[in-house]
Amino acid sequence: MVIPATRHTVAILQVRQLLQGAVARGHDGDALLERAGIAPALLRSPLSRVTQSQYAALIRVLSRRLRDELWGLGGRPLHLGTFAQACRLMVGCRTLGEALRTGFHYYHLQLADFVPRLVVDSGQAQLRLISRGPREPMSGYADRTFCFFSYGLASWLVARRIPVGGVMYRPMDLGCSSDAERLFQAPVRYHHPWVGFCFDAHWLDQPVVQTAQTLQAFLQDAPGSLLIRYRDEGSLAERIRRHLRRHLDGDMPTLEAVGRAMALGPQTLRRRLREEGQGFQSIKDDLRRDAAIEFLAQAGLTLPDIAGRLGFSEASTFHRAFKSWTGLAPGVYREQQLRLRGRPGSEA
Repeated sequence: MVIPATRHTVAILQVRQLLQGAVARGHDGDALLERAGIAPALLRSPLSRVTQSQYAALIRVLSRRLRDELWGLGGRPLHLGTFAQACRLMVGCRTLGEALRTGFHYYHLQLADFVPRLVVDSGQAQLRLISRGPREPMSGYADRTFCFFSYGLASWLVARRIPVGGVMYRPMDLGCSSDAERLFQAPVRYHHPWVGFCFDAHWLDQPVVQTAQTLQAFLQDAPGSLLIRYRDEGSLAERIRRHLRRHLDGDMPTLEAVGRAMALGPQTLRRRLREEGQGFQSIKDDLRRDAAIEFLAQAGLTLPDIAGRLGFSEASTFHRAFKSWTGLAPGVYREQQLRLRGRPGSEA
């Protein structure tokens, strides 16, 4: 059996927040979701998830329909091509610091709702998004997404994942970004007057290694390339996830067994996972949930087949587990997704 890649899935909360600008401007949210290959009924289940490709497809759908690279979330549209032009300016720079300042200066001229700034102090660099006015849920999601995409772009420019020391969110952002710690692999603090993140300032001296030639392929894959390219594959949680994936169709190794495979004692493994904001059981559950979502998109697999591939002895046990993970029965989830297959205009 070929083990699936089992990419991390995206919380439906992110889909709901991404869609709110278009809905506020009178667009049919269900039609936009279906065009991206996302069943609208998933919005009614707070625990449900979508694949990264579905989330990226929704971003493309919204950008084209609204002619806005901030998807209707800001005070005025961010014209199509803004991101590509910023990237062209940045790949011509010598260092990451020069590139970020160049890109932020360009965006400063385009953005109506916040100002991106690079602040360096005592050996630490901070990206800060300074609001130009009161923030609301719609504009708040635009800030946080711009922040994460800035991080992905910075890592791409130097072709290395930049370790983040911390993520700075405002009190209003609490409860709005369930995946932030995993995406940045850093603690999130909710007491700042801005959105941003910090990292060691020596990274600003790293040379920009991307070129106009590599930019073309990067833009073709965006925004998907920003979502997954520089995830921290070396973190303990990701190493455990890869190890467990090899045992997906059988009995999952215990924490002690995983610790022996990684030459770590159980207490050390638990402590290091806590430092990453992770837990062993949640890693196992998330892996099975994400793999189940991938399998359910394959029409040739029956529910008992999927249950077996996920290590469940009975389909009924898988049924209960999937419903606890997503709020939906696996049959319902599959029906909602597969009925969109082949629908004209679907981008999934």
